Amino acid sequence: MIHPTAIIEDGATLGEGCIVHAHAIVTRHATLGAGVVVHPFAVIGGDPQDLSFDSSRATAVRIGARTVLREYVTVNRATAVGGSTEVGSDCFLMANAHVGHDSRIGDHVIFANSVMIAGHVSVGERAFIGGGSGVHQFARIGDSAMIGGLARISLDVPPFVMAAERNEVAGLNVVGIRRRGFPRATVAELKRAYHEVYTPLGNLREQASAALASGDYQSAEAIRFLEFLVGGKRGFARRGLGEADAAGD
Repeated sequence: MIHPTAIIEDGATLGEGCIVHAHAIVTRHATLGAGVVVHPFAVIGGDPQDLSFDSSRATAVRIGARTVLREYVTVNRATAVGGSTEVGSDCFLMANAHVGHDSRIGDHVIFANSVMIAGHVSVGERAFIGGGSGVHQFARIGDSAMIGGLARISLDVPPFVMAAERNEVAGLNVVGIRRRGFPRATVAELKRAYHEVYTPLGNLREQASAALASGDYQSAEAIRFLEFLVGGKRGFARRGLGEADAAGD
């Protein structure tokens, strides 16, 4: 359903059952999966906020099925020829959220109001980003991570971890982990992996690499947590001095 005064540019692709509300704009660079809902004044597929960008480049935005984009959401298209900015399926982006060029947002992700995602950011599936948070370009947010409201994130945040303030880790996202229905053994392994990496002072990447090499971890989730810390090119969010460690619950 296309409401009156919505603008759908020639070349845009809309899947079955999409709803585009009044005053929303879907540019010719956008592809919307089935059942996507675009609320008033959202702009999907606008040019990237990059002063060097040539608007004649063929780049794209792809929105997964059943994702909801609330009022004033902006999702910018990619910068590199043939590239795309991607938002997964079943996501919920609340009012005024922004997704910068070349970013990758996984499935079932929630952005609260006024979340600011810079260019080339990666957000894993089922992550939650609190209202007013800003994520620096090229940062990675892991699966099922939770970012507190008004956080400033310029470093990588591992999967299943909570972070807040300025790159401060506040323990495991235990509530989110349990809601996913993981077996107790998996939850126990995640807690053990978190403590093995984050409790000692030292290099997080080296400590994660040693834990991974030990062969002591069997669950895919614990291994994913450790592999995230072994990989990447940036530093990692670290425990705050006043942390009340939710991983010990």
